[in-house]
Amino acid sequence: MKFLGKLIIAILVIVLVLLLAAYLLLQTRWGAAQVSSWVNEKSDYNFSFEEMDHRWASPTHVTLTNVTFGRKGQPATLVAKNIDIGLSSRQFSEPMHVDNILLQNGTLNISPDAAPLPFQADMLQLSDMALNSPNTEWDLHAQRVNGGVKPWQPTKGKVLGSTADIQFSAGSMTLNGVPATNVLLQGAINNEQVTLSTIGADMARGSLTGNANRLADGSWQISSLRLNDIRLQTEKSITDFLAPLTTVPSLKIDNLEVTDARLEGKDWAVTDLDLSLRNLTLANGGWQSDDGRLSMNASDFIIGALHLNDPIVNVDFNQQTASLRQFTSRWERGMVRASGEWQRNEKKLALDELVFAGLEYTLPADWKALWMEPLPEWLNSVSIKKLTANRNLVIDIDPAFPFQLTALDGTANNIELVRNHQWGVWSGNLTLNAAAATFNRVDVRRPSISLNATDSQITITELSAFAGEGMLEATGAISQAPQRNAAMNLRGRAVPVNVLQQWGWPAVPLEGNGNLQLSVTGNLAAQTPLKPTVNGTLQATSADGKQVQQTMQNGEVPGA
Repeated sequence: MKFLGKLIIAILVIVLVLLLAAYLLLQTRWGAAQVSSWVNEKSDYNFSFEEMDHRWASPTHVTLTNVTFGRKGQPATLVAKNIDIGLSSRQFSEPMHVDNILLQNGTLNISPDAAPLPFQADMLQLSDMALNSPNTEWDLHAQRVNGGVKPWQPTKGKVLGSTADIQFSAGSMTLNGVPATNVLLQGAINNEQVTLSTIGADMARGSLTGNANRLADGSWQISSLRLNDIRLQTEKSITDFLAPLTTVPSLKIDNLEVTDARLEGKDWAVTDLDLSLRNLTLANGGWQSDDGRLSMNASDFIIGALHLNDPIVNVDFNQQTASLRQFTSRWERGMVRASGEWQRNEKKLALDELVFAGLEYTLPADWKALWMEPLPEWLNSVSIKKLTANRNLVIDIDPAFPFQLTALDGTANNIELVRNHQWGVWSGNLTLNAAAATFNRVDVRRPSISLNATDSQITITELSAFAGEGMLEATGAISQAPQRNAAMNLRGRAVPVNVLQQWGWPAVPLEGNGNLQLSVTGNLAAQTPLKPTVNGTLQATSADGKQVQQTMQNGEVPGA
């Protein structure tokens, strides 16, 4: 028995010596290198540390220096100058679950390909770390990160774990290409659901505060979000800039406030933007709302060639309509005002009122082609209950047939301008008149037109203008059928006998003023040249009684 006792004591002494030797060796570079080499050979991971430090003044803490950990063939999941591991009695039952882990001065990569860290902890703390999440829906790069995760139970593809409370601050961060500084995040992770109870950051020379939830299906609920004094520049078009709003399954906004923002991108900009949006959900390319409201104003709004000054917009949303309570803006040195509603099921914009006043507007060079092109699928119809125009200047610089209308006034009632995605005058009545006009270099005074449109045709009840010392008057009709058959009767009294020459009719062998009688038909069908379809007769009588009669066939007058 004495021998057995001495043997046990000797074994214990040897074990203690070996443990002491291992303890001392692990605190040397050689020992650290041996442990790192053994882990690398026996596993699919790359692991290395420079040395281990343990102080009896803090017996439950072990510190590793210059640590690297990751999956072989992949970028390192963790690089840290120091890792402080807090141990407890729990290590006897769960050796890989520690009390606390502190990562200092390094980088932590959060991505689906990142190697799962072998430890768990009641708390993970970060001190002056960098966080990256490449190849995820959140392209995140953050520096000078401090904070913690409690508890920390990492799994494959989820470095922060499935269930935890989180709190982080970052000196700087870039999320999906948008930079921010002084970032604060507080919240919780519950499997695929993320709750951000506090969001704060300085970004684009302004500030962001709010709170939000991300649901398991990827949808977002923004309870409150406020952006102040944002100054953001991007190379993206407005479509690309707003694309993230359409890529999530749904985005529910309870309260969004934007104050004094300036945004600029490719072919668009908005300055001094104030915006308030409440109770609106964006989903499936549309909206859902029971009592939503949008209020917006800005100093300037530019998109492509459209430039609005001091626009004001107020919209109320419900399940089927978006009611435009107010839209006013200065535009092209004048003013535009509108009210009405967007009817979602019918894809129809129904305006109660549209007013243009004091515009100085030059038509786009391709306006005729745009008029013929079908409109997008989402816009099926546009109707205006009351249209008013006051003192506008409209110019077309097309060299083939330029024109200008000065001091243009007009009224229209119950006019339908878009039907089945196509521009036109499909119903209603319209009256336009101007103080003066020039049509292909021919000056006229007081031009005026009145028309009525039905499903079958557009009837021109009055078309008149003063030319020279006399007056031109006409009536006509245009079919609403695709072939667009048109007919016009024109009478001129004491007008220049060749006033029609610049408008397409050959010159007549007369001079001075006289009387004209013109009757023509033609075809205004899309993508069809007009001239070969025109047939008609012209009778001209000069002031001295001479008469000429000409007949046009297929756009040509024989002998003219």
